[in-house]
Parts: sequence; structure tokens; C-alpha cells
Amino acid sequence: MGDTSNETDLLDSFPTPPQTGNRAWITLITSTSYIPGVLMLAYSLKKHNSQYPLLILYTSSINIATCTALLAESQLSNFHLLKVESLAPPNASKNLIAERFRDTWTKLRVFEMYGWERLCWLDADMLVFKNVDAVFETDMGPESEKGWWIAANHVCVCNLDRDSWAPDDWRKENCAWTGYEHPDALTNAPPVPKSGTGKKTHLLLNGGLFLFDPSKELWEKMLETLNTDESINDFMFPDQDFLAYFFLDRWKPLPWHYNALKTWRYWHPEMWRDEEVGVLHYIVDKPWNARVKTVRKERDEVDGAQVDGAGDEQEEKIAGYLGRDGETHSWWWDVYDDWAKSRRRMSGKYASYAPTLMYRLCAKPLDEQQY
Repeated sequence: MGDTSNETDLLDSFPTPPQTGNRAWITLITSTSYIPGVLMLAYSLKKHNSQYPLLILYTSSINIATCTALLAESQLSNFHLLKVESLAPPNASKNLIAERFRDTWTKLRVFEMYGWERLCWLDADMLVFKNVDAVFETDMGPESEKGWWIAANHVCVCNLDRDSWAPDDWRKENCAWTGYEHPDALTNAPPVPKSGTGKKTHLLLNGGLFLFDPSKELWEKMLETLNTDESINDFMFPDQDFLAYFFLDRWKPLPWHYNALKTWRYWHPEMWRDEEVGVLHYIVDKPWNARVKTVRKERDEVDGAQVDGAGDEQEEKIAGYLGRDGETHSWWWDVYDDWAKSRRRMSGKYASYAPTLMYRLCAKPLDEQQY
């Protein structure tokens, strides 16, 4: 990378990305910090034989060198790049829980892609562990409201870490997933109550994955709401809160394995099974930013619980800001290592572009880090 003429040649050599089609996955990047996530997302979809392409929307914040590396990888992982303008509603909330969420308004531009029949949004910090094409067959809403519904997962409001930003009613007893157990939870999702009935926390959807049928009429109505509705001032999670607000009483719940938050492995262990994860959502800390560390602990120290064989030692993987995500983060690195090995066998003029970029953006192996 770095040869401007080569980059321009590659950009010019690719056909115009498709603006219409039947079905596709879709995501967005507005920062190079998410490039490792989006490349592994694309690779994992391809690895598990999805029949649908991934559309990667990007903004002007992604430079030409990065776009070139993405294009060099695109044919190997079946994705297309489409440039979009950033989106910022005039009444955009100033009450965000993190500044990084300001860019997520632009996620809503996926509804502008109404040349496609059906799209499924995936956050760029997700990873696919089995073929989940079946989600596209989800029946959404009555025929009389066709195209005005979405499908998504419930928000988990357990807040077992007691984050200060969370509303007072974000408690395990108010979480829609509480009480759901394996194997029933694989096919049965918590119902969405009619607004004004049930717990209001059960009306909240998670914007990490959602299925929708884009149309010009839907997009124009969304734009009208974005530009005129003052409720937007109060949203902490811009796109997610907007979707729950706009599609109130018009969203279909999906089973947990389509958007498996990594925290559910220890927050909802009665529901979680490692082997059943379809799409893993790496919320908060991103696995590519730090390598997984391994420590040896006595068995009665692991997870703070007494277990059989107390006093024996076992290895525990450490990752995440509270150290509890070592197992799921190690899965991401396993996929990365598999991708890197396959790319090292490639040859050609642009074969090194994506691996070089990934090496620069991802955490170095522990034995290469300087302390």
C-alpha cells in the first residue's frame, strides 16, 4: 500500500457496486478503527456459505488507501463498497452515553437502499459462526402493513455491572430474556407487548441486527420523523432508540442466537450455548484492540465460585474491560488467524493490501508487544 497510482488503478478497475437486488446483508463503517471488525464479518459470512452478499456503506472519513485494501479483499469475501453521506438530524440528541454513538445516525441510511427487496443489518463488531440465511425468511407483520415492520432482538436490560448511565428500570427482573432457557430459547423469542401494556423495557429493540424491507415511502417517512420530531433530543443510543420509537408496535422479535451479545454468556447462562451462537455481537470492548491473556488460577477462584476439584489449577482467558470476555474474544482471534493464513497463500499485485492494513490496525501478538 502507499502507491497512489496502484490504488487509483484498483479503484478504477472495479465495476459500479449494485444499487438493486433481491437480498443482502448490510453494514456501515465511519472509522478505520472498525475495519478489522468489518473484514472479519465479511469473511465469516463467506466462510459459512451465506448465499447473500454484504453491502458495506462507508463515508468520506475512510481514505482512499483503506478503500483500496477493502476492494482488494472484496471479491474474496463477497462484499461491495457503497459510499454514503453522513446523517445528522437537526434535533440530534446531546444526551449520548458515548461520543462514538454520534456517527450511528448514519446507520439509518440503510433504509435509503430501496432498490433492494430485503436487507439485514449487521453491526460491524459482529462475527458469524454458522449460516444464518434463514433469518431472511422471517415473516414480518400483517400483509396490510407489508414493508412497515422490522425484525430484531430485544435489548438486554440486566445491567448487572450497574453502569451509571442506565435507567433505573434496567434490572434483570425487567429483562425480556430473563427466564428463557435452552433449548426453547433457540426457536422462541420473548414476545413484544402492545405499547401501554406489559413492561416498557420489553418494547426496546437491539439495533445490532435487524431485518427490513426498504422502500421509498418508508425512507421518506423516516426522514420526516428525523427532521421534525423533538423526541430525538432524548435518545441515548441514536439509531437504536429511533428504531424502537419509529417501529413501536411494528417489530417482530428474533431468537437470541441471531444477535448474541457476548455478555449473555455469563448474564444469561441458562439460555446461552456456545455451539448455538449464530451471530456474536462484540459490544463495548472490541477483540481486535487487545490480545487475550491467559492466567492460571485455582479452580475455586475461577468466576469466584466453589467448584469440584478446588485447589487444582486451570487456565482462564482474560479479555474485556472487566476481564470476563476471554473465551469469546479468543474466538474472534481464531477466525482472524484462519483468515490471515489463507491470505498468506494468495499472490498477485494487490494480495498484501488487506493483510498489511489488518496487521497495522489489530493488536500485536503478546510476544511482539513492548512493555
